[in-house]
Amino acid sequence: MTQPPEITYSDELLADGTVHRRYSDGRNEWRSRSSDGRIHWRDDRGDSGTDERLGRDLVKRSHADGRAGYGRDIGYGRTVWGQGQYVLVNRSSFPGRLGVVLGALGLGAGIAAVQYAPELLSSDEEEELRREAERARSSGGDGGGGDGSGSSDDGGFDDGFDDHGGFGTAGDGGDDHGAHGDAWDGDDFG
Repeated sequence: MTQPPEITYSDELLADGTVHRRYSDGRNEWRSRSSDGRIHWRDDRGDSGTDERLGRDLVKRSHADGRAGYGRDIGYGRTVWGQGQYVLVNRSSFPGRLGVVLGALGLGAGIAAVQYAPELLSSDEEEELRREAERARSSGGDGGGGDGSGSSDDGGFDDGFDDHGGFGTAGDGGDDHGAHGDAWDGDDFG
């Protein structure tokens, strides 16, 4: 089985509260969160749209021109897009020695087909996943799944925000959305 290509990225928190994301393939993206929890983005190639959490580990990326695709958060700052087209890896997730150790373990390798995101979901399926995500947020979640960070309110899926006033990292367990979830974190919807 051929492994999906890996594209890394890093985020920089800007003074206005938005994030500048730099991808290893040369793309640049500017991201902001709306009150409904969606991430609005625009890139340096004229594309724009939204990223939305669906359920515990899925992300829907909608483009302004109507195209849409899905990704699956598989933990450790990694999101597999589509049927293994590529894997996004948040290099900010595990800085320093931990990043070196995890890289040496080959966490980018071994992506299985069961980890791929669905090619298409019906509007009813998407709505059920939205309700699931809302129930997890409302009940405090179980902290299981995703990257195993133990985050209590998101079922382990790091949506990129913490209320600790800082620029955290994906899977750091520091996601505490509180009432507003107005701070930015290192990994928002892969």
